[in-house]
Amino acid sequence: MSQTPSDRRIWLDGSLVPWDQATVHVMSHSHQRGSLVFDFMAVHETARGAAVFRLDEHLARFARSNALVGLPQERSSEELRAAVLETVRANPGAKAVKMCAYLPSVEVEVVPMDPRVSVSIAAYDPARDIIARNAGTAHVARTLSIWIEKERRNRRDDIMPPQAKVAANYASPMVAKWRARKNGYDEIVLVDEDGFLAEAPTCNVFLVDADGALRTPPEQRVLLGITRKSLLELARHDGREVREEPIRPDELFEAAEVFLTATTAGCWPVVKVDGKPVGDGQPGPVTLALGQRLASVARGEEPAFANWVAYAEEA
Repeated sequence: MSQTPSDRRIWLDGSLVPWDQATVHVMSHSHQRGSLVFDFMAVHETARGAAVFRLDEHLARFARSNALVGLPQERSSEELRAAVLETVRANPGAKAVKMCAYLPSVEVEVVPMDPRVSVSIAAYDPARDIIARNAGTAHVARTLSIWIEKERRNRRDDIMPPQAKVAANYASPMVAKWRARKNGYDEIVLVDEDGFLAEAPTCNVFLVDADGALRTPPEQRVLLGITRKSLLELARHDGREVREEPIRPDELFEAAEVFLTATTAGCWPVVKVDGKPVGDGQPGPVTLALGQRLASVARGEEPAFANWVAYAEEA
């Protein structure tokens, strides 16, 4: 049986409470209906101590997700920003932050009678505080073998938009990724209703052409990933050609490099697509260079991007 980390505290509606006391009823609306909105941030160790990467952008995305779902966000972004940094300070060694907005009331209908929204903020080390305490073995991959979804089209305009980080949006991708894992793949890349590449369940997808240009699906059909946004801005700043455009699934087989991006993974090299090697089957130079550049920025080592880093102990 898993145990809870006894030294972690979670910010819950304005107060820090012990990890195992940050609970909600099993019959709550968000648990039963999937209406919980969340955002996930990375914490990096820098020369000035712990820092959250692109905190303001995460807060803006959190507010957008709440608006798309219809959850009232009563706390300002300034208050939530202070709460995130307070929570990081209260949890030394944290490597990630997860902020949630949810309806804690027990309800009988899809539309809640009690629209009160709770907010929780957890700062923790995923490996120490969660993975090590769960049964089973974690799936770990430094490089990825991916499968392109061929049965279902997961990104459509007539359902909840992918820009909303709401729990319900992850049910269909979970089923697809679970199936891919059972078939020996690390990840799955989803397609939109027109058959173009969309994204992985929790990652954005990039490919590198033979001339070194970056290509990624346009934002209309994908989650607005903070790492995706950061890489696009870094690449443009460095003079690299970047194209946001529809991409056919078969173009992955022709790419010089393929990688996924995510908050904790940075640039995650893809070495196989549907069992076929990408390039020479090794992480490519553009992928590695972009990953190193992003890590340097997140550690606060690049003055040009100093405003991307929010220090827990702000001067």
